[in-house]
Amino acid sequence: MINQAKNTLQKFKSRYKAHQTEKRERKNSIERKKLLKPEQKEKLITYLNRYSLVFHYILACAICFLIEVISRHSFSDAFAFMFDRGLTYLYNSLIVFTSLHLVYFFRRRALMRTIISVVWLFLGTINGCVLLKRVTPFTYTDVKLINDLFTMKSNYFSNGEAIAVILLVASVVTGIIVLWKKGPKYQGKQNRLASTLAIGLFAFLIPMVTNAAVSSNILSDYFENIAQGYKDYGFVYSFSASVMDQGMTAPRDYSQEAVDAALSKIDQKDSDVEELPNIICVLLESFIDPKDVKFLNCSQNPIPNFDHLYENFSSGYLTVPVVGAGTANSEFEILTGMGMQFFGLGEYPYKTILKSKSCESIASDLGKIGYGSHVVHNNGGNFYSRANAFSMMGFDSFTSKELMDIKEYTPLGSWPTDDILIDETIKSLDSTKNTPDFVYTITVSGHGDYPKEKVLTAPEIYVSGAEDEASNNQWEYYVNMLHNVDKFIGDLTDALEKRGEKTIVVFFGDHLPSLNLSDEDMASGNIFLTKYATWNNFGLEKKDADLAAYELLAKTTNDLGIHEGTIFTYEQNSIDKGLLDSEDYLSGLNRLQYDLLYGERYAYNGTEPYPASDLVMGVEETSIAGIYPSSFAGYVSVSGTNFTRWSKVYVNGEKVPTYYVNGSRLRVPEEYIADGDTVVVNQMGSGDSVFRSTPEYFYNDPNTQNTEMLE
Repeated sequence: MINQAKNTLQKFKSRYKAHQTEKRERKNSIERKKLLKPEQKEKLITYLNRYSLVFHYILACAICFLIEVISRHSFSDAFAFMFDRGLTYLYNSLIVFTSLHLVYFFRRRALMRTIISVVWLFLGTINGCVLLKRVTPFTYTDVKLINDLFTMKSNYFSNGEAIAVILLVASVVTGIIVLWKKGPKYQGKQNRLASTLAIGLFAFLIPMVTNAAVSSNILSDYFENIAQGYKDYGFVYSFSASVMDQGMTAPRDYSQEAVDAALSKIDQKDSDVEELPNIICVLLESFIDPKDVKFLNCSQNPIPNFDHLYENFSSGYLTVPVVGAGTANSEFEILTGMGMQFFGLGEYPYKTILKSKSCESIASDLGKIGYGSHVVHNNGGNFYSRANAFSMMGFDSFTSKELMDIKEYTPLGSWPTDDILIDETIKSLDSTKNTPDFVYTITVSGHGDYPKEKVLTAPEIYVSGAEDEASNNQWEYYVNMLHNVDKFIGDLTDALEKRGEKTIVVFFGDHLPSLNLSDEDMASGNIFLTKYATWNNFGLEKKDADLAAYELLAKTTNDLGIHEGTIFTYEQNSIDKGLLDSEDYLSGLNRLQYDLLYGERYAYNGTEPYPASDLVMGVEETSIAGIYPSSFAGYVSVSGTNFTRWSKVYVNGEKVPTYYVNGSRLRVPEEYIADGDTVVVNQMGSGDSVFRSTPEYFYNDPNTQNTEMLE
């Protein structure tokens, strides 16, 4: 028995020794297969640390090249940029190289080097993705629009694309965590003082190098075409410039005297206020004349109503500040008379200066002579921070989609159709009695994205001429949406004609669609040109003019004999004297614009004549008429007026599950409402903002009521 136990133990020891031997052999085999032995790896790390500056610049050049490949969606285009604009490419690499100096403050240099590289590549990847959806590249201000992106994500990228992005980010984060746990640490002496001095030296030198590069035309400090600017000067420099170049820079001669000199050129005129017309300004989303696209062939004219207005009423080309996206900036120019060319790269005033400062606009100017002012838009009230911006610009009311009972959408389901805007515009006009109105109406159905697959099985208009079938499908979808917008134009002017009040309407395209058009594709030769056309029912003389977007309402009000506002009267004076192309006119506009938004407000003698308004969302009251048993077991019906898909029931201040039935009926699970509760219906914007509320309704148990209403 003892011998048997000894034998068993001996066998176990033999097997254990064999296992350990096999394990050592596997380990040795793995070590042999490694590219570098431990001592070689140590020597390499020592070598890289010794010559880390050279290594960092090589890495910076590689990062910049990869970013350009991603941004341009082309290896050959990135290669051409690197050689054709070599000094610009090296300057971009210098910026990345400077950021890599941060690694010297840490012992985990490999980790920090990876993080910095990933950040730059991540920004470049975002730019590449953005340029797949629009013409305008990614700027720092877009970071401030991230909430807007999430509220409209389904319109810009699919669920599959969103999942792919999430998985990619998760894998990168996982890799960084592994590197943090298992990556090497620098074992030598750290010299943080030298690192700090190096960063300080670069902070001092880069502005000097930048100024020299701008003077030598290697770089530019202003992009007339931001998309082309990114291509010419590289993503790293352009994005960095959008970070540093925020707001407006004070003109060199800015002073009380300079502002007074600009104001002195205005010939003061009194407005003709005997019979003021309603003024309606309509932004046509991504609207162009398809006949202006050289390669495009359409089976019939997509925009006959717009063409009729263009030929018979005041009209012309309009120079807008953006291409393919950036509606809010065209809108800002139209409503304020201020030019975006005086702002920093990629600026959105709605998301920056108008967050904290009120701004004189056409609404506040017309308000001085008795106009009511309204905005109507079949999209979210918080998109581009519009609800806040319109308050800062002095509007009285804003009817966004949350206040509309929208039923019809474009074929992709992305956007509401624009026909609902006709009734909503009329409602705004009817909301005031015995006063003229200014209504700013914003369409949306012409907005991208435009599908590459065929969506319309029997389109009204067939399209050909694009480079391939996918492009023809995109153009066919866009042109048919444009045709529907043109029907809206005709229906709106018909409705206003029947209404009978003295009215003028200004229609304008805010920018070209995001369909990769170039100057060579356009009959106008300029992708920053759209068209505008007007309509009126009181025989106003036709006066055509090609204008900048910020001059459009100055001309319109000038033609009407209305002379109000600081910026608009300055522009009217220049229109009358034919000075719109003069350098003196633009420098004066720059001084006035800076003074009103960022300066001392010398033009107002330091006062605040145009404060923000108490903007009201919607022009119709919402109310609860009653709460009754529903024909659906376990629910009650909330009946009332002007409910929408964005109506939410609140019981005792708490939001409860709400189901939209129609414009006068909502449904709520009965378990959430008890006898004596206080009930309110709120019209909700994004981020749980409350746009409008019904008066409080005190609920009585149905058993105590004599009235019963079933759905």
